[in-house]
Amino acid sequence: MRIGGSGLDLRSKARTLSTPIDDPQKLPKWNYDGSSTGQAHGNDTEVILHPQAVFKDPFRRGNNILVLCDAYNPLGDPIYTNKRFDAAKIFGHPDVVAEAPWFGLEQEYTLLQKDTKWPLGWPIGGFPRPQGPYYCGVGAEKAFGRDIVDAHYKACLYAGITIGGVNAEVMPGQWEFQVGPSAGITAADELWVARYILERVAEIAGVIVSFNPKPVPVIIFHLWFSNNCNRVIGMEQELILTIARLILLCVKNISTKSMRKEGGYEAIQKAIEKLGLRHEEHIASYGEGNEHRLTGLHETADINTFSWGVAKRGVSIRVGRETEKEGKGYFEDRRPGSNMDPYVVTSMIAETTILWKP
Repeated sequence: MRIGGSGLDLRSKARTLSTPIDDPQKLPKWNYDGSSTGQAHGNDTEVILHPQAVFKDPFRRGNNILVLCDAYNPLGDPIYTNKRFDAAKIFGHPDVVAEAPWFGLEQEYTLLQKDTKWPLGWPIGGFPRPQGPYYCGVGAEKAFGRDIVDAHYKACLYAGITIGGVNAEVMPGQWEFQVGPSAGITAADELWVARYILERVAEIAGVIVSFNPKPVPVIIFHLWFSNNCNRVIGMEQELILTIARLILLCVKNISTKSMRKEGGYEAIQKAIEKLGLRHEEHIASYGEGNEHRLTGLHETADINTFSWGVAKRGVSIRVGRETEKEGKGYFEDRRPGSNMDPYVVTSMIAETTILWKP
């Protein structure tokens, strides 16, 4: 499997080997037609695949494996969608290795009905009841797509991904899974493979997976409401709040060796200060459409303003109450959108907090 031309889509194909191999360095390189994925042009369209990580294949099982690859041109240079190459250099830096950064990635997503592109569990052309019963909800009127979610969970466990758990989110059809804590570039590798497995499971079910940070614009509500004037007017405020909060993020929980040891709270504060100084640069790389969710409303920070706080959700960086109490631990970057590239975001955080000298 590999990342396609958009930088977000996933592609894969299969091949047969004569003997079982579980070491990516011993696997043969392969190639594909880059002109078919928007990753090569002209007369030379061959793109070379370099195996980077191996996981057990939850679909074929047995001795079969999933191989995560990154892509290079025939001269050996990484192509423009290969964000793993630069990330590997940052995570391989001696200073970063010494700090042993850990990442816990919370991936939110929405399951969409294939024919209508409307969230699973939503009435066609209409809206569900206001939020409240759906978050971590149970029951046929509250949870939609659990068979897909549980199949994905089990498949990730089988594959060997460090998946920490799953839960239903604040609207019907919206779910979350957590990867990690995983060290360095492994966290990004595992999230990409977990996304691939989710797409494959949803494919079997005939359902679309959306990582769009704002899958349902508020304006759709107004169009719907104007055509349903017989609705109870008192519902308007609740429904606006429900739709406005349909914001998908990919939270990063981050810690380094200095943050995890006694007195680590000072290292956390220094890291947050650095992140604040490079806020605009980070935001530009934290996913497309992020401006639609980072409004400063509905438990989000304003996209143009850097902020942090303890146990607060409407901030850029959140520090947990337990971390403050213990004086060590981790912090949470709440700015990345659900469609961010984990290679870009995790390596940028590592570079800013560990290597950068303001």
